[in-house]
Amino acid sequence: MLKKLFNSSIGRKIAMALSGIFLIVFLTQHFLINITSVFSESLFNWLSHFMGTNPIVQFVLQPILIAGVLFHFVMGFILDYQNRKARPVNYAVFKGSKNSLLVSRYMILSGTVILSFLALHFYDFWIPEMEYKYIEFKPDDPNRYHHELVEKFQDPIKVGFYCISFIFLALHLVHGLASSTQSLGTSNKYSSLIKKISYSFGIVVPLGFCFIAIYHFLSH
Repeated sequence: MLKKLFNSSIGRKIAMALSGIFLIVFLTQHFLINITSVFSESLFNWLSHFMGTNPIVQFVLQPILIAGVLFHFVMGFILDYQNRKARPVNYAVFKGSKNSLLVSRYMILSGTVILSFLALHFYDFWIPEMEYKYIEFKPDDPNRYHHELVEKFQDPIKVGFYCISFIFLALHLVHGLASSTQSLGTSNKYSSLIKKISYSFGIVVPLGFCFIAIYHFLSH
């Protein structure tokens, strides 16, 4: 039954929606921790140290997160390919409500930019962290996280790329969150509220990440 559902178009859209909502939960948690670096170095260090040393986070939640990211993007490419295959002729003219929203038509482009950003983010933060703890076996320093974060945001080119990526993330979230809830069968009477929440979350959180990067670049 599950295999049949997953192999159907509806099943894949539901799986895509669930993985997207899962990643939004992680994104929210990630933002709430990172924003503390702006106003409290000690709190940021404490939260980062807890997340970086907690075995449940490191050996259970982290692999699930990585699998969720890979699943979401692979499923996104699959659905995009199927949609293009089902509609081989592109729209001749974009006619607003008569065609899909512009941002929805370029979800795969924004997703590709975000995937590139995640690769850079892993290179900047996750890989050095794995080397620090499991390859170099350096002594534990619970106060190192804030300094390492600030150091990463001293390159203006890198800060610029991060901010551009967050703009694409905003475009992706604005459409993606509302689309995910619709795929899960949300009643139309909530569509207006969900749209407002999607726009608010999709704009505030990426701009918040931009603010964090620019703040540390300008203040150090």
